[in-house]
Amino acid sequence: MPRSRGGQPAAQPRNKTPVDAVTNSDSPAATSVANRYGTPKRALSKKAKIIWLSSLGLVGLVWILWATLGGNTGVDQKLISYQVADPTMTTVDVAITKDPGATAQCAIQALNSSFAVVGWNVLTVGPNGTGTGDDNGRTTTVRGEVRTDSLAVTGVVDSCWIVPGT
Repeated sequence: MPRSRGGQPAAQPRNKTPVDAVTNSDSPAATSVANRYGTPKRALSKKAKIIWLSSLGLVGLVWILWATLGGNTGVDQKLISYQVADPTMTTVDVAITKDPGATAQCAIQALNSSFAVVGWNVLTVGPNGTGTGDDNGRTTTVRGEVRTDSLAVTGVVDSCWIVPGT
């Protein structure tokens, strides 16, 4: 037997039991759990987190710009009044503000007590002269008639847009 410096017998190295690399455990159950459910997910590196957060921020900025600038149609509308004449007709008065040289169209609707559309029509407002309407021809008030299927309780402006090519 080999002897150590102090005259004592040298310690024999013990046999190490294998340690599971996934769970840092030496039990066979740890290996079977890893085989059954897969290896644990690695955390994102610092560089990957920065790239991911930067991408998310860029997408958010693009969405904010689109929501504020992209939703502008070049037309503003304001409901002035409506009148339900009978179960077959409703009139809607709308003030439309646009570039005087442009042609705009507005969708008007008649709604029943359940807010269901019972009639709709598209109004067309052509170019204005500077002496027409208010604000040097920018704002024009128009009246639209909407034929209805049943009795309406209100008239509304759904949306307005500039007609391309005008």
